[in-house]
Amino acid sequence: MDFFARIRILSLISVISIQLISNVHSNPNTFNVQDYGAVGDQRTDDSWAFLKAWNATCSATTGTATMIIPKGKTFLVYPITFWGPCKSTTVYVTLSGTVKAPEDPSAWKDNDVDKWLGFQGINGLNINGYGQLDGSGQKWWDQSCKLNPGKRGCTTVAPTVLGFRECKNVNMSHIFVISSPQTHILVIGSENVNLGALIIRSPGTSPNTDGIHISNSNNVLVHGSIIESGDDCVSIGDHSTNINVYYCDCGPGHGVSIGSLGRSGNEVHVENITVKHVHFKQTSNGGRIKTWQVGRGQVRNVEFSYLNFKDVQNPIIIDQYYCDRPNACQGTKTGVKISDVRYIKAFGTSTTPVAINLNCSNNVPCTGITFEDVQLESASSKDQVTSSCNNAFGYTKGIIKPNSCLK
Repeated sequence: MDFFARIRILSLISVISIQLISNVHSNPNTFNVQDYGAVGDQRTDDSWAFLKAWNATCSATTGTATMIIPKGKTFLVYPITFWGPCKSTTVYVTLSGTVKAPEDPSAWKDNDVDKWLGFQGINGLNINGYGQLDGSGQKWWDQSCKLNPGKRGCTTVAPTVLGFRECKNVNMSHIFVISSPQTHILVIGSENVNLGALIIRSPGTSPNTDGIHISNSNNVLVHGSIIESGDDCVSIGDHSTNINVYYCDCGPGHGVSIGSLGRSGNEVHVENITVKHVHFKQTSNGGRIKTWQVGRGQVRNVEFSYLNFKDVQNPIIIDQYYCDRPNACQGTKTGVKISDVRYIKAFGTSTTPVAINLNCSNNVPCTGITFEDVQLESASSKDQVTSSCNNAFGYTKGIIKPNSCLK
């Protein structure tokens, strides 16, 4: 059993222990969706039953309250938002069955097209239970503009499976999230969010299917999870602080990314980011920071440490010239200031010749970049890898392979 497998098991045991303790102290305020009319036959629309069960749970005034989605059933649920605040200080959602989204994109005709299931304005939310959220993403992927550029009627926006908006003190564990039309889990405008022991899975070819996207949030922990997607495993957006990603497997996907930041000249502030003990397998990037040329603001105090790369295209990359749309990068070239970024104990193989690529802004150089014990080699025994730097300043410690290009 390899190092990451052992760590993952320890992480899962820890979360399971916490859950068992929580269950011992559970109270009788339980609200089963079937008691409110949910059928769970994959055909009947159970949305209204879910909403009624949630309203009862959220309105409970004594002790903790629990909404139950039972095992052995598949519930068809249309786009819905579970609103807070709730009267109880702690609310549980025990998801043991499967909740499935409609397969036809036309189900979103009269709803916000970027949402499926959402929790908003809730303090003290706990979701667990070894159940599954199935986003039924295939038809969305088939009509995506990313896969069908220029095609009339293609879509650029698709639903997120699960969104936490303006929530505080959220814990989610032991849930499968699969086949999202777009981002799997969104954390926006939220605080103190703990996401652990999750399995997030969509094909590597599925467009824009980030595993977890975090934006405008503070104190978010992602740990002990397996993330397979068609975009970033974890992406960290503007105005996010104190974000930690620990003990995760990433791949396929685009790696763990800070950004993209500063689109349309926005001012950004991202700091105190730690990505630690992450295993990247056959991803297009490893640890990445990406900003738009027209952006402003700063990214600082970032650590990528104890990383393992297996057949990764760009294991270590800073791209301050990110631009994913034609003619979208016009305007004054200002630049986001990137400083105090540390790469510590990173090992593995690159499938491209440039294993370390720091393409920093000509206007705002990267400063305080640190490499400590970084050893990367080619995935092919016949090739060598190199480093490439543009306006990147810092220092090294220990063994660095390929040789550092920092100024």
